Amino acid sequence: MTELRFHRDVYKGTAIDEATKVFARFATFETTEAPEHWVVRLTAKSAARERQIVGELGNYALGLTIKASGGAR
Repeated sequence: MTELRFHRDVYKGTAIDEATKVFARFATFETTEAPEHWVVRLTAKSAARERQIVGELGNYALGLTIKASGGAR
């Protein structure tokens, strides 16, 4: 299991939710809230797969956040 923390000042919660749904076929996710972060715990079939998903999930969630905010400025 790998735990990720996405700061609320940077990431939208809806983007985190949508990203975990997109990657649900590759891993299982548990999402919780902390005062300053969205916390995502993911478990995949192998450590290598977890490492790959960590990078992809973060990038995808950030892209969705930027898109929801009206794009890059």
